Amino acid sequence: MPAAGLQRRGRPALALVLTGACALAQTGAQTTGMQVPATSPALPTGFTAPSGYGDSVYPALGDAGLDVTHYDLSLRSDPGVDRLTGRAVLSIVARQTLSQLNLDFAGPQVLGVKLDGKAVRHAQVGEKLLVLPPVSIASGTAFTLTVSYSGTPALHLDASSGGGLRLGWIAQAGGSYVLSEPDGAHTFFPCNDVPADGASYSLHLNVPAGTTAVASGVQTRQQTGGGRVYTDFQLAQPIPTYALTVHTGHLQLQTQPGPAGIAIRNAFPVGLPGTVRAAFDQTPAMLGFLAGWFGPYPYPVYGVAVSEDPQLPALETATLSTFPSRPEAPVTALHELAHQWFGDDLRLGDWSDIWLNEGFATYAELLWAEGQGEATAPILERWYARLKREPARGLIATEPAQLFDASSYFRGALTLHALRLKVGDDLFRQIVRTYAARFSGRSVRTTDFLNVVRELGSAAAVETLRPWLTGPALPPLPEAPLAQSVRRITLRLPQ
Repeated sequence: MPAAGLQRRGRPALALVLTGACALAQTGAQTTGMQVPATSPALPTGFTAPSGYGDSVYPALGDAGLDVTHYDLSLRSDPGVDRLTGRAVLSIVARQTLSQLNLDFAGPQVLGVKLDGKAVRHAQVGEKLLVLPPVSIASGTAFTLTVSYSGTPALHLDASSGGGLRLGWIAQAGGSYVLSEPDGAHTFFPCNDVPADGASYSLHLNVPAGTTAVASGVQTRQQTGGGRVYTDFQLAQPIPTYALTVHTGHLQLQTQPGPAGIAIRNAFPVGLPGTVRAAFDQTPAMLGFLAGWFGPYPYPVYGVAVSEDPQLPALETATLSTFPSRPEAPVTALHELAHQWFGDDLRLGDWSDIWLNEGFATYAELLWAEGQGEATAPILERWYARLKREPARGLIATEPAQLFDASSYFRGALTLHALRLKVGDDLFRQIVRTYAARFSGRSVRTTDFLNVVRELGSAAAVETLRPWLTGPALPPLPEAPLAQSVRRITLRLPQ
């Protein structure tokens, strides 16, 4: 999400949904469609209260006993109808002995659940789908869980924005889009909705003829029949649940070859003004530039999908960043592209380390400006001035309101700048590329990055970062000359 989202994220989005009434009929329990209240509904007989995955910011989300490796999602939707029919097949490995499975799901009514093809007892309670296997599942066992459901996606408001933004599957008059960060994915499919548990995806989208559906991943099939269009997508690399996106509507797909064999695919609403499309003209150059700093782009395809909603924030949804239908600066497009490395490929092990996403993507903006020959001192001064207007804190977030505040973006970026000044350009690039390569497809914590800094740099380099990381006081603006003369980076992706 771009730094500009600091201003926009809390604004109520207009005309997002056709209906906001999302009270759902449930199987064996009742849900409000909102966050699980402090006093949860009574559990049906035989079920126990779930304890969550253990994330420090969203402790109620997820199940620490589940490792979901793949989601196979079949989704049917229609423009102008706030209703979704779905079937989710989850491939799971038990991380511990399981007597109950606890998935996040605040979505439509569950019609049935099968464990390895056999029906099992289940209940929707609050924003959880609880499943009772007939016998306990041993640690290390691989199994599949199939959930069929139909109804209105849950109304789930973003706590990190003060409740001003609806998350998840959003219906519009002409189609729909998905915007889930940080915790909206479970409004439309059952999942382990924590970034630490990444998974690959297969998507099977069913929309009326005349409607286009596009999603994260590579399109593998499309066929028509009975007045419907069926389009499949495959994403082989694991991503966090919030990074998955689906867009449907009257969309025009634009494709072109990119560097190093990467396919560039954009989805624009028909009639979208050129002033909005212009922000994405430099995508091929940006891909090559960022690869010079971060290493090879981690996916086979990249592009953007523009929603007809002009008020939503941009988001780094995997392989297909989501943007509003208003003109954006090219640097915003650059920011979301940088997140494909930091946030999507390297996913958070805990939401408290969100600076590893936003700090890296924000610093990429400075690298790009520098590569274009722009002066960077004003950028650094602007970041620092913004931080001085906010209460100072260390970089480790402790509550949802801190996830997308000025510290996550600008203090995070200045932390990286302080490191670069300490070690010089060449070693800084080596540290970043090593970090990106070593943890590709894996979850990361702040200690993982510091270990790479210590290994390739020095203990002194790590200590340079401590005041920025721990705070709370704001350190002085890093202003020392770079250890090496700055060179314009024009590297391309390796062939």
